[in-house]
Amino acid sequence: MKNLLIAFALGICSYSQAQLSSSQEVSKDLAEKREILKQEITDNYLKIKEDLLRSDSKGAISHSIEFKKALSLFKFKKLTLDQMNQATKTRTELIGLASQLAKTTNINNQRKFFKNLSIKFWEIAEKLKAANVVLHQQICPMTGATWVSNSKEIKNPYYPKNMLACGKVKASI
Repeated sequence: MKNLLIAFALGICSYSQAQLSSSQEVSKDLAEKREILKQEITDNYLKIKEDLLRSDSKGAISHSIEFKKALSLFKFKKLTLDQMNQATKTRTELIGLASQLAKTTNINNQRKFFKNLSIKFWEIAEKLKAANVVLHQQICPMTGATWVSNSKEIKNPYYPKNMLACGKVKASI
């Protein structure tokens, strides 16, 4: 009977260790997937901005679709219930704006959607940005329009032909 209890106890210890190891692997795997999604979200937002700088309507459509896809898969963590509700609402608005941007080939309309997309993106950029990226919120003082860049160099996506260098860094994260 004593041997049976020892064997049972050893079995539980082995099972517990396997569970711990398995959950650590799952957590590491999920963290890596989450970081990949954050990188995709950040990259696609920045690619939309670059497309608008080049007046590339088709590129803006393509990157808006990819932005929307990555954002819809992203899961927030370490938020209070109120923060989670607000972040989820903002994500839904971002997905809607990206959808609208992707539905039009008119570059001026795409820029209008991007203006609102940029405002909403900045609201939760701290949670969405990739770990190795510094983001700068930039503003055009003539219009008040903002955008997000990974460079301090000003390249205004709203007026690339007339006011490319018009703007300043408003904030950084």
